[in-house]
Formats: sequence, C-alpha cells, structure tokens
Amino acid sequence: MKDNEITRYAESLQDYMVSTRRRFHEHPELSGEEQDTRKILIEEIEKMGLEYRLVPGTGIIAFIEGSKPGKSRLLRADIDALPVQEEEVNLSGNAKVCVSKEPGRCHACGHDVHMTVLLGTMKLLLHFKDRLQGKVYCCFEEGEETNCGIASMMEALKDYQIDECYGMHVLNNLEAGKVDVQAGPRMAGMLRMGVVFKGRAGHGSRPDQALNPITPAVHALSMVDSAMVNKITAGETVTLGFSKFAAGSQYNVIPEEAVLEGSGRYFNVEEGEKAFDFITKIMKDTADSFGCGVEFMDTHKIALLPVVNDAAISERVQKAVAETCGEDCLGYADRWFASETYGRYMEKCPGVLAFLGIKNDELGSGAAHHNGKFDVDESVMPLGVCSAACFVLSD
Repeated sequence: MKDNEITRYAESLQDYMVSTRRRFHEHPELSGEEQDTRKILIEEIEKMGLEYRLVPGTGIIAFIEGSKPGKSRLLRADIDALPVQEEEVNLSGNAKVCVSKEPGRCHACGHDVHMTVLLGTMKLLLHFKDRLQGKVYCCFEEGEETNCGIASMMEALKDYQIDECYGMHVLNNLEAGKVDVQAGPRMAGMLRMGVVFKGRAGHGSRPDQALNPITPAVHALSMVDSAMVNKITAGETVTLGFSKFAAGSQYNVIPEEAVLEGSGRYFNVEEGEKAFDFITKIMKDTADSFGCGVEFMDTHKIALLPVVNDAAISERVQKAVAETCGEDCLGYADRWFASETYGRYMEKCPGVLAFLGIKNDELGSGAAHHNGKFDVDESVMPLGVCSAACFVLSD
C-alpha cells in the first residue's frame, strides 16, 4: 500500500488484529450461540470508550460520533462460525498459524476476519475523528450462516436513519493484497424449496390400493428441470439444486410422504421471483394430477435478496482506495453464487459489499469457503481496514 497517515495507522494495528483474529478463531461459536464472542466484542468496544446497543440475541451495534455533521453510515460484520471440523493444514499442506480449539466447529468462512477488521476500522476512525463527518453505526450481526440474527438486527436499525452501508467479505479466489468494490450484482439471492407430497401408505405389492407420493415428486423434479431451461430469460442465471429427497424406509412399504428440499440462486430479482412461482406451481399441479396432496414448509420462500452494489458508491470507494492505498490494491472478482444476509441492509439504504482477497499460494490460503482446509492470509487485514475507512471518510 501507499505510505500515508491512513495506511501507516492501519499497518500499526496489525499486531492487535492478528491477536484478536486468533482469539476469535480459536473459540468459534455457531449461529445464535455467540455469547462468548459477544463478550469479547463488548470488551473491545468498551476499551474504545464507545456507546453500544445489544440487539436481542447476540448482535451488537456500536456508535461512533464524528466531529462534524454529515451522512450516517453503517459498517457491518458477521460473527458466527460453521459446524465444520477444521483441518490443521491448509490447501498447500502447510500448518496453519491458528486452529480452532472447539471440535466440530470453526471459522471456515472468514467471519473472524470480518469482526477483526471492523474493530480495526473503528480504532482508525477514532484516531482520525477530526476528519469524521456524521455518525457511524458498527453492526456485529448474529447468525449470518443460518440467517437467525438478521431480523432482530433489521428491527433494531429501524430506530436510526442511515444513508449508506458498507460490508466486507473475504474471498478465497481473489489474490491477497487486492480488494474488489465493483458496481452491480456481487452475491446471489437465494430461493428455498421445501415441499411435502402427501399420499397414502400401503403394501408395495398393491400400489393400486395406495397413493405413492414418490411418483409425483419424481415427475415434479423432471418438470422443474425442463421449465428452468425454457422459462428463465435468455442471458439471465438462476441455478437450482435439489439436495434432499426423503421417502420411505422399507423396500416393500409405500410411504405416506415424500419430501423434497433444495435451493436456487439468482442475481435478477424478477427472474428469481418468476422461478420461485413456477417451481411452486409445478409442485402443486403435479401433486394434483396424481391425486396427492402437497404442503409447503415454512422454509419454502424467497429467503435472501441478491447483493447489488450501488454504482455511485462503488465508484467513490474505488477512487478513494486507489488514492489512499494505490491502484495496485484494486482487484477484480467475478460475482459470487453464494448468498448473504447483507442484501437486507441494502433494502434499507444504498451501499456496497467489498471482497477482500485472501488467496496466497505460498502460504496455502485459498481453499473453498465452508471447507476444513480454509485459511486466510492475515497480512490483508490492514487493507480491509483502509477500504472501510475510505468508504466512511470519502464523499
């Protein structure tokens, strides 16, 4: 990075951020269970002398008041870990500098980095408070992986008028030392499918005396595949993956129910809604044609919106990062088909989600997210801090 007041201060936070990140990493907590994680966050926020609000569950909103009037801006980090057993070596077979001490769970998506970078950004903004205009809302969100904390965070944020928002996600296939802040779709929205076909149980020798729910379920799957090819607008993308089919337990007993569950990903809201509607209709109509009933689970819904970066804010942040950190720090990453609750913040106000690269072949970081070999290059955290600071301090 360029050598200036902002980058030097961010670099000076590296030792603090390394120790803090490793503290989070060694003691990961699953979605909705982040009590000890919140205690650490509160401890760090109180050390900074900041006011904060506890969100029902385990979320937190901390407040930084600028020295001058201006826009109200929001910074967000997610705080939960995954039910994944961490491996002690990374993608290159190198021993990791830090490994989860909690069996069966780890920060295999980088939320430990997200929390740490936000804490570092808060320290930097306080250090340069004389340049800070308006108010900054620093949100630590519970349970992003299961979406269990976003509703309470959105409810709490109704009490505040916020003009812009900024989020950051580490990205395994973007080179370390690069940050991507492109306009347009960055992460996919998510459709959830949960369908129960209701039949009538019976003996396998007399299917005529039963009503086999497996048959309409299979036909519905086939019809949905055909519809996806023919109904989605050319040039648009909606992926679909049914990953659970549960029915019966004996080879000669026709079950009463057959369950289908899956998900779809989309970037265009109109196409996502269209896909969800015709999938639902196909399931219902197919069940009807076979004389079966159908029930839709509570999870059968458009679960998440896509994350779409605002063009003007993206351009402003890109320019500020280039001026502050250097053009070489700007990278390019394709849109990501994973889904994020961050789209809910963008319903409230325009904003951006930045991707922070962590891929370092020599170190061995770059394994896929949600993978036991997942690892990060800790040297990228000052760039993460600078990028967030560029969002807050630029106009």
